[in-house]
Amino acid sequence: MTQRVELATVMDRLDIDELVTGYAVAVDDGAWADYRALFAPDGRADYRTAGGIEGPVTEVAEWLAETMRLFPVRQHLIVNRRLRIQDLGGYPGDRAELQADYVNPMRLRSPQDGAADGSTEPNFMSGGRYTFSLVRTDEGWRLRTVLVQEKWRSAPGARGPVAGGV
Repeated sequence: MTQRVELATVMDRLDIDELVTGYAVAVDDGAWADYRALFAPDGRADYRTAGGIEGPVTEVAEWLAETMRLFPVRQHLIVNRRLRIQDLGGYPGDRAELQADYVNPMRLRSPQDGAADGSTEPNFMSGGRYTFSLVRTDEGWRLRTVLVQEKWRSAPGARGPVAGGV
């Protein structure tokens, strides 16, 4: 591999890392236009193992916007990233797959929200693994698919049905 190819591969890795971090920030901040912009035009997401839906990014973003209203405080972390960029005989290709674990603490909306005590302690947590399928576009790397594989959840003190984490 030449230095130029090695540099291009490092830049791809950094761009993909920024894209996945942007995904977490968009979901946590409820920035649904930003969320949609992270995907390729044919992008899809699958949240079924976390109690959600599967479908085109526009449909999933609408579902997330509605569902995440239940959780005014959320901050999920995406860790242990394992990235595989398509190898075209020593040169990076235009496709990649990234698997990463997540931990997702959130706070369910409650009568205490907005109360004087200002409590924001999480009362819902989930964890699992993401599989991100990525494609290089004219605008840079974009998500082609997102698959959520929830492995566990905990909702101590939660009342009523709980929507899945993301």
